[in-house]
Amino acid sequence: MVENDDFFRETTLRICGSLQIAKALADVYSYFKLHFPIIGLSLSTKDDDLGAFRSIASKADNQKEFPDEIVPLSKDIWNELQALALYDPFIFTADMDEPFSSIATLVKIEDKADLVLPLWTDDKTDDKLIGVLGLRAARKDLLTRHHIELLSSIRAPMTIALINALAHEKIKRTNELLAEDNRLLRKEIVWTATEGIIGHDGGLNNLMQMVKQVAPLNNTVLLLGETGTGKEVIANAIHFSSSYKNGPFIKVNCGAIPEHLIDSELFGHEKGAFTGAVTEHRGRFERANTGSIFLDEIGELPTQAQIRLLRVLQSREIERVGGHKSLPLNIRVIAATNRNLEGMVIENKFREDLWYRLNVFPLIIPPLRQRKEDIPALIIHFISKKSREMVIKNLPTIAPGALERLRDYDWPGNVRELENLVERELIVHRDGILTFESLPGNVQHGANEISDYSINNDIWPIDDVVATHIKRALRVTKGKISGPGGAAELLRINPNTLHARMKKFNIYYQRAKHRK
Repeated sequence: MVENDDFFRETTLRICGSLQIAKALADVYSYFKLHFPIIGLSLSTKDDDLGAFRSIASKADNQKEFPDEIVPLSKDIWNELQALALYDPFIFTADMDEPFSSIATLVKIEDKADLVLPLWTDDKTDDKLIGVLGLRAARKDLLTRHHIELLSSIRAPMTIALINALAHEKIKRTNELLAEDNRLLRKEIVWTATEGIIGHDGGLNNLMQMVKQVAPLNNTVLLLGETGTGKEVIANAIHFSSSYKNGPFIKVNCGAIPEHLIDSELFGHEKGAFTGAVTEHRGRFERANTGSIFLDEIGELPTQAQIRLLRVLQSREIERVGGHKSLPLNIRVIAATNRNLEGMVIENKFREDLWYRLNVFPLIIPPLRQRKEDIPALIIHFISKKSREMVIKNLPTIAPGALERLRDYDWPGNVRELENLVERELIVHRDGILTFESLPGNVQHGANEISDYSINNDIWPIDDVVATHIKRALRVTKGKISGPGGAAELLRINPNTLHARMKKFNIYYQRAKHRK
């Protein structure tokens, strides 16, 4: 007959012998068979999400005779069990009083018996029943007081095993959800990388052709453009269209990091490198290894960081602050700035050798005022995006003439300014027509067109009103009828319906071709 201490030690070794709880419990079952007259073993918990008693792992001589993996169990019955405060092992049979008699049918106990070990969290402030370990015997009379004492000795390791199993399940489920979200996000981003960028076939056509040329390579890319033109969007397109797309994509705003921290943030530091460096720290470059790093506002880098960056571009390796070991990197560097780096070189504010390294393949992103043909599509995109964020179910209508007024504006803040304007307009006219009268500078070119046929003293025939409105929409979209930014989308009607009405009113409009 095994002693309690030996039984505790052997059981603990087995339940902790594998990270897979099912494998560990199967090992425990083989050992238990030497000391208990049992035909099955299960470790179970109460699953609040399912509203049921759920088996974490089980092992039996005949699994078909064992309880189902999911056993419906009401919250009231579980609360009754917890209120009984049963801490010691007990023998469970079908002839017991409530709530056990109700449970007996669910767990298929019939004429058999379970030796049950309740498992409680060892927390004095919130002692909670989290599950049970059940040993099934063919008959009640096979179980003895010695069996109860043996089972009582392993409460602690079995509770720990259940807690660890639940924690492992949660981590695994979270990882699966994150992997699925990441897969869907990457799928969306890869599409967005080229065809999904608004203007890829319009004002950004030439730029996107260059992106497609350079993305598959590993060259350093420099993005030049005014504030708000979408440099980060293009950087995303380059990364997710490249061979580095499965690696990390680390974004750094060089102008937002204090000068005394930038070396440590970018290149990392060793433990004890300076006061406060109590542990080693991986910098952004290390975190971006096997992927891409996007250095926005590269013109804000201080001189010392420029020297370190030059070494990265030359040798693809870094050295942590306070370290003496070179760390190799497999990395794609994408830099961006709205400043004149060439002028900064002349003024000795930017290293000339770094400028030459960065300027291998510069991409100039045109400002919005040079790609006004994209404004209708951008407006529709931002209305849809901001409406989702603001939980606006019915997309607001754009007032006639409003788009012409937006095209007449010079947009010093570029696409970012346009996005902010749409958000402001949705706040002011949440359930109405978007007039964009809050446009900075109060540009009013074409403003009267909004009321051409609504406030005029003359009453127009309805067909003339419809025909005039269709013609205006076609002028705004340069003849584009269907697809993003097309007249059908602006008018909120099906393209086939628009074609029919154009035919009815004898409207012929050839789509304008983009100039090469």
